[in-house]
Amino acid sequence: MKNQLQGKIVSLKMQKTAVVEVKKIKEHPIYRKKINFNKKYKAHLDQEGFKEGDNVIIEETTPISKDKKWRVVQQLA
Repeated sequence: MKNQLQGKIVSLKMQKTAVVEVKKIKEHPIYRKKINFNKKYKAHLDQEGFKEGDNVIIEETTPISKDKKWRVVQQLA
């Protein structure tokens, strides 16, 4: 099974590309404090109908371009 991440669409300014921000929470190994991490991924969009702020699932795929290695699979409610 391919890697899947859940995130929010931050930008739709490029053609057939969405910038998706994925939030992760990690725990510090010594101090046990929870730390928030944000990472942005460029994902390929096949369909129309998405807008900024939508929660989506992205899936890892073979490289489509220099920066795009993910594609949008589905929109979450």
